[in-house]
Amino acid sequence: MLKSLLIENYALIEKLDISFDDGLTIITGETGAGKSILLGALGLILGQRADIRALHNKNSKCIIEGVFQVRDLQMEHLFEENELDYDDITIFRREITPQGKSRAFINDTPVNLNILKLFAEQLIDIHSQHQSLMFANSAFRYNLTDAYAGILATVLKYRKEFTLWQQEKNTLNTLIEQERQVRAELDYFQFQFDELHKAALVPGESEEIERELQILNNAGEIKFNLEKADYLLQNSPENILSFLNELIGLFKPLERYDSAYADISVRLKSTEIELKDITSGLSGLKQDIADDPARAMQLQQRFDLLLQLMHKHNARTINELIQIKEDFQQKIEGIESLEMEIGKISNLCQQKETQLKKSAAEISALRAKAIPGLEKQINIILKELGMPNGRFMVKQTPHIQLHQHGLDELEFLFSANLGAAPQELSRVASGGELSRLMLAVKSVISLKNLLPTIIFDEIDTGVSGEIGFKMGNILSKIARNMQVISVTHLPQVAARGKKHFVVYKQIENQTTKTIVKEVDAKARVHEIAQMLGGENPGPAVLQAAEELFEKQNINKN
Repeated sequence: MLKSLLIENYALIEKLDISFDDGLTIITGETGAGKSILLGALGLILGQRADIRALHNKNSKCIIEGVFQVRDLQMEHLFEENELDYDDITIFRREITPQGKSRAFINDTPVNLNILKLFAEQLIDIHSQHQSLMFANSAFRYNLTDAYAGILATVLKYRKEFTLWQQEKNTLNTLIEQERQVRAELDYFQFQFDELHKAALVPGESEEIERELQILNNAGEIKFNLEKADYLLQNSPENILSFLNELIGLFKPLERYDSAYADISVRLKSTEIELKDITSGLSGLKQDIADDPARAMQLQQRFDLLLQLMHKHNARTINELIQIKEDFQQKIEGIESLEMEIGKISNLCQQKETQLKKSAAEISALRAKAIPGLEKQINIILKELGMPNGRFMVKQTPHIQLHQHGLDELEFLFSANLGAAPQELSRVASGGELSRLMLAVKSVISLKNLLPTIIFDEIDTGVSGEIGFKMGNILSKIARNMQVISVTHLPQVAARGKKHFVVYKQIENQTTKTIVKEVDAKARVHEIAQMLGGENPGPAVLQAAEELFEKQNINKN
């Protein structure tokens, strides 16, 4: 439960530190006094977005701190999962700097807003003035019914599995679309691959063909020059090798006179060896040169084919063409693996769908079993709240398709008058009826002890008189099972509180401030009198307030 709330530098509040007890706590105050400021500050530590405009002093930071008793709430696992230190007394804190930066803490450990919200959802239910509109929200109807049936954990497990199934279906649909697109291009991929595969591409082939074509196309010139070189080297009357041999003979006797002559002799001998090697090589080269038009034509056709393929596929080399061929092959093979993956995920989706339908059917059965009891208890409370002919119904309709809540549709129907057929609640119930319906719902659900604290923000809007007494009684009953904080404008409700805070405005040094003060029994009677008869109640009104206070507290918590 909420033990205390510290507010510093928020809206019209300079500093406020209030303590709460179990049971029913009442908060009253005239319109505009700042009751909503308290709830706004509380909302910050429950994970709502911060606004720098809420700072009272724009030069100082705002601090909101809530202290909660979490013992016996089985929240230890939540602390452990989020790497937070557990303590029976847990402190939530929000800070807003003048620069607009917001920070959140749980037990002095920084956390993000999602974590703060996660914890808050386990601690407090705030019923705002407009929450009665939630009757039109399908998720609210399911959560209410499932809470009464005691199957929230079961439904949560189903919803997680449903989400996974939806994700698998989305993946399957994506793969099917990919397969459709790829299959539409399969013939094109296959044709391109076959053409490249038939070409029997060899790395570096085009360069080798180009070299051989150069030789074949110029065979005559090459052969003539090779034969002329051979003639000059060794076959002419005055060939180079003969002259070189004569030169070697001239320098051989001179070697003994000077090392320079010996050096020349060595170099000449080396040149002779090199030229003889060249001469020997020329013989092989001449044999390799043949005038072969058929071979040249064959190579030219092959070279033209390679050039055509490279141009077609925008490739610069045969290696790039080979890579393109392999890419086409991968796309073709990818369709086969895609089909296997589609089959695998399709089977998985079918299995999950079968299991989900089984779980959803079990959930529907549990809802059907719980609905009569829910209707009965809410209708009993409606009678207590002055609607003797009020009739609340839950219409459960089977649904063909699975959805996040199961395999059924839930509608809340209502009739306020005897003999009138129940119709969709959100369309036929008035504002006052919606308030009483919501209070009846909260009263029934409070018996399930789902949350330790519930806050009602003027749930009594649209009601007065005797209904106010009955609302006070209902709130008091709810407070036997959980902590209840009620912001109210009804004196009949205010008189039922175990603890009572009054919110009012005060001007100090030309500055308006919101003050929250706990009032004792005597002051409470005066506050109730003001709620009954205005700012300056007379003796009769004070007497009526005292009688009301005593009457409502006969069975005080």
